[in-house]
Amino acid sequence: MKSFNFSVTALAIALSAALSAPAQAQSSVTLSGTIDMGLYRDYDKMNKIGQISRSDLTFSGVEDLGGGLAVTFKLKNRFSADTGIGVDTLADVGKKPFFHGESTVGLKGGFGSVQLGRRLDVLGNNDWGFDPWYNFDSVASPAWSFWHWNYATDRTSNNGNAEYGRLNNGIFYDSPSMGGFSVHYSGAFEKSTQAGAGTGNNNGLALKYGGGPIALMLASTKNSSGDTDTFAGAKYTVGNLELMGAYDKSKFKGTTSTSTAKVYTLGTSYTMGLMRFMASYGHLDTGAAVNPNANMIGLGAQYFLSKRTNVYASLGNKKFDGAGSLAAYGVGINHSF
Repeated sequence: MKSFNFSVTALAIALSAALSAPAQAQSSVTLSGTIDMGLYRDYDKMNKIGQISRSDLTFSGVEDLGGGLAVTFKLKNRFSADTGIGVDTLADVGKKPFFHGESTVGLKGGFGSVQLGRRLDVLGNNDWGFDPWYNFDSVASPAWSFWHWNYATDRTSNNGNAEYGRLNNGIFYDSPSMGGFSVHYSGAFEKSTQAGAGTGNNNGLALKYGGGPIALMLASTKNSSGDTDTFAGAKYTVGNLELMGAYDKSKFKGTTSTSTAKVYTLGTSYTMGLMRFMASYGHLDTGAAVNPNANMIGLGAQYFLSKRTNVYASLGNKKFDGAGSLAAYGVGINHSF
């Protein structure tokens, strides 16, 4: 009787190990995100409590299929931490999808990765490396304020409202690095059913280089309405110092004419112990007949309490032709998990 009980117990343990071990070894799901909260005086001269950067909650996963092939997925919800609302602002309610940040599924392997769904296009998914704030600070970043001035990835994809940065019904490809070079594509062949949407297709291509201290990027994209955006970025890193610059040219195709905006930005960051200092300058030429130009200076500093948490200060000043200058400043805390 003892041997029978031992055999049943051993069999149960063996079956449990056989069933659970592959699942643990082959698949994983990760919960991650960022919470940002600041006290700031905005460019509209209003005192605010809220996000200076952005907050998000992300579910991501990978399943190993063997032979170097894996399935991936990502679901990212963007929210305002000051109110808990699952969109950027109260004004966005009903305009943006629940998984505003990303909702993709795809495959990755030696060929790179292919994803289907909603995600940042080739510009938004790669340009952040050429701004000291990673294109992620509404007070101090000239990139945040000026880049892609005339370009929406889709004019109507947010329930009839324009979407800036992300592409619905998209196909996304990111190649592996080959000698420091990588190729990135985003596009959509499905026609929008929203009134006012264009009849063309969205297509974008980016070429990046990251070898040693030098990083380079050249990208061009076109939305379904015929609007275009061309971007070039360069960065040089020496020790704890980063020097970077970018050029962006965006065109909006109207019914009778096309408006063109050109943007130049220069930036730097320096890390000293637990402190990181950032500075950047941006120039915008809208090509408009009245008040065509704008200039912006951004300054900032971060103090890292840990690898995942920092407190920061941001300061920005914008000056539009004929409109004087506007200033914004604030302090905040950012935690990633």
